Amino acid sequence: MRDRFGLTVVTGGAQGIGRALCEAFAADGASRVVVLDVDGSKASALAERLAGAAIVVDVSDGAAFTEALTQIESDIGPISTFISNAGVALGFDAPSSNAAHASDDVWMRAWEVNVMAHVRAARYLIPRMIARGGGTFVQMASAAGLLNQIGSAVYGTTKHAAVGFAENIAISHGSQGIRVALVCPQGVDTALLAAIPVGPERGDGVLTPEAVALATIQGLDEGRFLILPHEVVHGYYRRKADDTDRWIRGMAQLAQRFAHEGSQT
Repeated sequence: MRDRFGLTVVTGGAQGIGRALCEAFAADGASRVVVLDVDGSKASALAERLAGAAIVVDVSDGAAFTEALTQIESDIGPISTFISNAGVALGFDAPSSNAAHASDDVWMRAWEVNVMAHVRAARYLIPRMIARGGGTFVQMASAAGLLNQIGSAVYGTTKHAAVGFAENIAISHGSQGIRVALVCPQGVDTALLAAIPVGPERGDGVLTPEAVALATIQGLDEGRFLILPHEVVHGYYRRKADDTDRWIRGMAQLAQRFAHEGSQT
């Protein structure tokens, strides 16, 4: 059924998972899609094809991001569904001698995009959505936010924070008409995945962005909070909770294996 998601905004919407989300929601569920991205030419081309709109913005710039949201609400209409998709994968050059090696600049860049962009969007939109009777907030995170990330403490930590934030806004505002969904895929065939070293996130199959977008819509239609495009993550997550010590040992062994394989290439 078209228009069940109303005016839909997607950050990082010009490529990868974001692009697939824009296409899927435009085809099935959104009255109109607004593409937010740092790449203006790609965002404009996609928006034109989808009869939507495009805004160039870096979500790590808090003032510019808030201005973009204000522009949408004043010039296009009230945002019904916000998909907080933009993300970065940093810190994958960690030496085996120190997982916490990354500079403060790297940590803060990841924090601004992977965490604070979600926070700033919710800070702006939640009061407005509540006043209008409700809205949908979709937060794209990663299985790394549930299971952690071999090879990057930066990525694993910021994605854990993103998961915690999504849980909190669902707990705090679900009774006020705010529908929250958290999407946590493993490997997805995007430029982001191609840019990081090969790791266990590819071991259960690399999904297309389109598959993740369809899983997101299906999860929303089913009313789920936690949407796992890779179903196998359910089992991993349960094992982590059932015996965390054993799970840590297993992850450590995986880390050693991939570190060894990397040293052989």
